[in-house]
Amino acid sequence: MIKIKVVCVGKIKEKYFADAVKEYEKRLSRYCQFQIKELKEENFNDNPTESDVKTIIKKEGESILKEIKGKVILLDIKGKEYSSVEFSTLIKDFVDKGEEVTFIIGGSYGVSQEVKDKASAKISFSKMTFPHTLFRVMLVEQIYRAYTIINGAKYHK
Repeated sequence: MIKIKVVCVGKIKEKYFADAVKEYEKRLSRYCQFQIKELKEENFNDNPTESDVKTIIKKEGESILKEIKGKVILLDIKGKEYSSVEFSTLIKDFVDKGEEVTFIIGGSYGVSQEVKDKASAKISFSKMTFPHTLFRVMLVEQIYRAYTIINGAKYHK
């Protein structure tokens, strides 16, 4: 059973998003060793300077780099878009090779170049911008959906 970790900057504050993530974590437990690692979101004030933003990205990047293991998939608006079936093929490739996977959801200002350089793949769910907490639910659901596709379960339509 492979390990899949989602490293994300920030915490979920809304109970309904947290409950949704917990539900998919529970469902994923039959398919993989799944873990979410929340990292501290760096914030200086409501109106950070360009220098503040660079510092935030650097600090968050250092925290992310400490958590990376195995293949790294960065969630990035400039990444490649996948259908759910294509995404399941990507996951299946990792499963077949027994590779550990780390998904990264960066902070609101993005991620450092060092984090980008570690990524084996960059994936975009859409050209739209989503709240990080909602996006986490979407990612975990798509990982679960990928496993149901791989295993021929009726979940995926």
